[in-house]
Amino acid sequence: MTDAKKTPFLSRPLVRMGLIAGVAAVATILVMALYASVSSKKAEARQTALKLVDLDEKTADPAQWGKNFPRQYESYLLTNERYATKFGGAGSESMPESKLKEDPRLVTIFDGYPFSIDYNRRRGHAYMLEDQRTTKRVTERKQTGACMHCHASNAVAYREAGLKGGAPGTLDEAFTSDNAQAQLMAGFETVGKMPFGEATQLVKHPVACIDCHDPKNMALRVTKPGFIRGIVALANSSEPVPHLPSIEKWRKGDRAKPYNANRDASRQEMRSMVCGQCHVEYYCGPKTTLFFPWNKGLKVEQIEATYDEYKFPDGHRFFDWQHAKTGAEVLKAQHPEFEMWSQGIHARSGVSCADCHMPYMREGAIKISSHQVRSPLLDITRSCQTCHRFPEEELKARVETIQARTHAMMNRAEDAVVALIQDLEAAKKAGVDEAKLKPILEFQRKAQWRVDFINAENSMGFHAPQEATRILGEAIDYARQGQIALKGLK
Repeated sequence: MTDAKKTPFLSRPLVRMGLIAGVAAVATILVMALYASVSSKKAEARQTALKLVDLDEKTADPAQWGKNFPRQYESYLLTNERYATKFGGAGSESMPESKLKEDPRLVTIFDGYPFSIDYNRRRGHAYMLEDQRTTKRVTERKQTGACMHCHASNAVAYREAGLKGGAPGTLDEAFTSDNAQAQLMAGFETVGKMPFGEATQLVKHPVACIDCHDPKNMALRVTKPGFIRGIVALANSSEPVPHLPSIEKWRKGDRAKPYNANRDASRQEMRSMVCGQCHVEYYCGPKTTLFFPWNKGLKVEQIEATYDEYKFPDGHRFFDWQHAKTGAEVLKAQHPEFEMWSQGIHARSGVSCADCHMPYMREGAIKISSHQVRSPLLDITRSCQTCHRFPEEELKARVETIQARTHAMMNRAEDAVVALIQDLEAAKKAGVDEAKLKPILEFQRKAQWRVDFINAENSMGFHAPQEATRILGEAIDYARQGQIALKGLK
């Protein structure tokens, strides 16, 4: 007889069962470790804030908010970094670059207005209050406290001024309460009438957390009185605003209550409205309370029509200043980014200002919006490539092509406006009858308003390229019509 062959070790039932059990145990440990890791990351992602201090409607200092929201505050502080793109920013110099030195035609275009003595390229939000306090437009010319509307965190200051003036309630009441709104609007009226030097003593910070967030739940909100009133005027107009669906919805309702962005707007709409509190066209002068001219819509000619119909308290029609060389009653555009964005493809596609200028960023498992508000060209990966799957170089080239073409068109429009101003000045010196010049001065008003609308808007046409080209084409047309009309007088 021969001995039976021995069973291989790994084939023995007990060994195989042991190996299976061991593998299962290791797999179980790995799955549990993965689960623990995922759970901890989810917990980390939910813990986006630290409750170290109590925030309320009196907390204007962003550093206090930063104790609870250190990541957002850290990026907010980065707005003090100097930066420059081809057509924006103020570079790395200690002071902003002068637009007047860069483009001397602006001195002629703004002759008689403070912008003809000091007009600098923009810097980051960190400088908005400092730059306003030190510009020659304020130090060498008289300005009102209305300038503080968009150059400081002023919700608390307005409410305090309103309370001093007799408005009801206390500062502890929620911002959206009737009493708080009465305080805000009363203070807005009071501070706007003060001399700038007096008004600026009421504020300490540039744009701050409280301007855009509810301190109790961090929900986005609008706090600037000009916008609160302006968006109501827009809602009451008949102009379609498909990029603001909450307004279209309100219009279809019973309209029992006025449109209220803080109640009616979606979060995505608010991600543009909080920017539109300041990055807009508005009147900011001594003759009446600051207002947003949105009664007929957001297009350049609709704003112009609102101004043309508006009468100051003295009965005179609206104008920003009388041109020193021609005597024309002309208009000065501020920084109509919200209006131009509203005419572009991004707005119609539901893309908000914050999507591009405050892109989402990750720190570990935590996702937050960057508060280093700046040009998307400085962070193309997060600002642009989330939607546009093209190489960074190509996207930058597309933007700069649009901007270069707009800039070239704007140069031609400025040339045309300056030529009209020079011809009008010559006609006045030649003794041409003022009554005959009056309709030609209207051409200057129209042409100058349009070229300035694009020059003052901080995207160099990118927010709405076709609209920018249309506006500049009209500027050239009106200026040349004025020149032709002048020749007809000789």
